[in-house]
Amino acid sequence: MAKNINIKKIAGELLEALGGEKNIKALEHCATRLRAVVKDDSLVDIETIKKTQKVGGYFYQSGQHQIILGTGIVNKVFDEINSGKEIAKGNAKEAAYSNLNPFQKGLRALADVFIPLIPVLVATGLCMGLRGFVIQLGVELSPELMTMTQVVTDTVFIFLPALVVWSAFKRFGGTPVVGMVLGLMLVAPMLPNAWGVASGSAKALEIGMFKIQGFQGTILPALIVGIFGASLEKWIKSWMPSVVDLIFTPFLTITIGMLGGLFIIGPAFAIVEHGVMASAEGLIGLPLGIGGLIIGGLQQALTVTGLHHSLMVVELDYLANIGINPLNALITASMAGQAGAAISYVLTLKDKEERALKMSSIVPCFFGITEPLLFGVTLTDSKIFISGMIGGAAAGVFAIMMHVAPSVMGVTFIPAIPAYLGNGLVMYLTMIIIGMMTGGIFTRILVKK
Repeated sequence: MAKNINIKKIAGELLEALGGEKNIKALEHCATRLRAVVKDDSLVDIETIKKTQKVGGYFYQSGQHQIILGTGIVNKVFDEINSGKEIAKGNAKEAAYSNLNPFQKGLRALADVFIPLIPVLVATGLCMGLRGFVIQLGVELSPELMTMTQVVTDTVFIFLPALVVWSAFKRFGGTPVVGMVLGLMLVAPMLPNAWGVASGSAKALEIGMFKIQGFQGTILPALIVGIFGASLEKWIKSWMPSVVDLIFTPFLTITIGMLGGLFIIGPAFAIVEHGVMASAEGLIGLPLGIGGLIIGGLQQALTVTGLHHSLMVVELDYLANIGINPLNALITASMAGQAGAAISYVLTLKDKEERALKMSSIVPCFFGITEPLLFGVTLTDSKIFISGMIGGAAAGVFAIMMHVAPSVMGVTFIPAIPAYLGNGLVMYLTMIIIGMMTGGIFTRILVKK
């Protein structure tokens, strides 16, 4: 870090610009950004924040004022702001939740349910990639060894509805173990398997007018069952005498939740989910890679608004039903376009300090975090952002035409590379190069310095 950086001065200016010590409701930081939730947004001086030394960008998202400072600086500024002061160090995400509108809260809740599942889905996808790579090298796996690898790669997807119900219970205030049991009932082996019913090898149970089957490979029904079950459990607890609460609350929650899930919620939302998937598949299946052009071009615009979390339902559906996730490649394609545009622009800057600061905002993009790049570089000039969208669109077309699709979600760009081993790694890297080069070239054409 340069010797002329005055951390104390930067911290003081930012604290004052945020409305002072008493205006801060919660404060925390990640690898590159200082995140603040304030009591009165009108007291925040955005222009002063942007002009403060070492601030690479500012944006307001999900109820948080996020200030891009870069690695090695943000933690020092955070410590200095908190030094000797009564600044709230609580969870900024939770504090920000109260500032969101209903639609934003819905998206946030959706993300809170699915994000805890990402580590196991990433691990499973990476194992699939490694197995595919080994097989492509000509190694023949014995039936026993193949079965053992399938235990690692298939278990998560077989019981994915149960994991979704468990996570939804945890997020919405239910008892997680009750949610897990209720979720397992949706895929109980005693029920006709959904895939078997679809292929004609099994027949749904007929109970009156209802046809009952398992809900393997479904996400939306499991999500709604989880929300319903958690709400039901809290309602039962509100009137159940404490002396019998331990016995009858879980009994009623599981029984009513199971009946509601299998007879009403599951069938109804399975239809909705099929509609969502048909729309997604229809878009991605448009001729000449048009679907890739649309998604690759617009995905980072969704990130700016926070709507990108809604894609997780579709990604999980793809993985649960066909074992691959074309959206993963398209998300990376959109990132590559923005990264190329940002790098091309930053290389034209004459001020060394400004160039170094903005480059530090670009680095997280290569590890799947694009907000510093977006708000610190490409969104500072609409032409840079549009150039990035063009790059993402070009890479998206290539991804669709070349069928670039891994068996993973939740990781993109460099961290996703292992998932493409034995599954189109060369095409994946080529897609990234196309996105970055196109974004960079259009930046040089459109942005005049």
